[in-house]
Amino acid sequence: MTSPGTTPQTTTQARTTRLPALFADTLRLPAIGAPMFIVSGPELVIAQCRAGIAGAFPALNARPAEQLDAWLSEIRETLDGASPRPAPFGVNLIVHRSNPRLEEDLATVVRHRVPFVITSVGAPDEVVGAVHSYGGLVIHDVTNMRHARRAIRAGVDGLILVCAGAGGHAGTLSPFALLPEVRAEFDGLIVLAGAITSGAALKAARVMGADLAYMGTRFIATREARAVDPYKAMLVESQASDILYTPAFTGVSGNYLRPSIERAGLDPDNLKPRDEIVISDHEKRPKQWKDIWGAGQGVGNIADVPDVATLVARLEAEYAEAARAKDPFAARLAAEAAGQGTP
Repeated sequence: MTSPGTTPQTTTQARTTRLPALFADTLRLPAIGAPMFIVSGPELVIAQCRAGIAGAFPALNARPAEQLDAWLSEIRETLDGASPRPAPFGVNLIVHRSNPRLEEDLATVVRHRVPFVITSVGAPDEVVGAVHSYGGLVIHDVTNMRHARRAIRAGVDGLILVCAGAGGHAGTLSPFALLPEVRAEFDGLIVLAGAITSGAALKAARVMGADLAYMGTRFIATREARAVDPYKAMLVESQASDILYTPAFTGVSGNYLRPSIERAGLDPDNLKPRDEIVISDHEKRPKQWKDIWGAGQGVGNIADVPDVATLVARLEAEYAEAARAKDPFAARLAAEAAGQGTP
């Protein structure tokens, strides 16, 4: 709603206002590199930030817990003072009760004053207060309106809408359904996730009303990612039809590469469902699961394994091309609005 006596904002003005300075002042593209289990480490995060997109990694990737302090120190020391100014980095905290490291990891995040924190699988209340104490931002993963409303009440700065087709733990709702519902109730930062693997898809997310996009799977197939070579090769070889959505591995439904499940000696069509959620305790997972690989439905758009700088430069070119593309419908409507066309 616009207050009396004020001029209504255009969509572009409103979106610029919503984008925190942390991102608006540093990003070359409207993107966050999603934190990915096993795959994301300091090398990938640093390369993403240097290339002009925000980078993030799961705290649980740093093992043992003491390694988190070393990783954050390495990232800080590498990026501080770099020119051109790098994009910000973040850490993903699993806030589910099954994570025994949450309190310790959160204390480390606060000590290092991590610019933004992504919270997942649970209520972010405890994290919000701690991160806001030093001026950091909290962005929470959601898959539906119930989770979104809960996070909004907790005071998060942004929401990541993990829609159908996203890699790893994902929802089932179309972004065309979830995004406008969330925007109707939330004026903060919205990040859109789900099969976004190109610059054109980044632009489409912006046109839909998202402030930023979340890109994970595409960055697994980069040289800096910690994924093993067979994982990267499988991404290049796969199509959307090779993605299986199942709760069998962690108790939370997610998208996985069907060929990796078969390679682990399991039948993708006859997986036994879990009776508990196991996200943080790696010791409770069968050993063959380490070779079951997550991926989103956008795998069909992956054809190579470049370094991050090359990939981001390509995304920039694709984004610019999509922005320049002429839309005859938009041109006609604009002309009519200006009184130059036939009503």
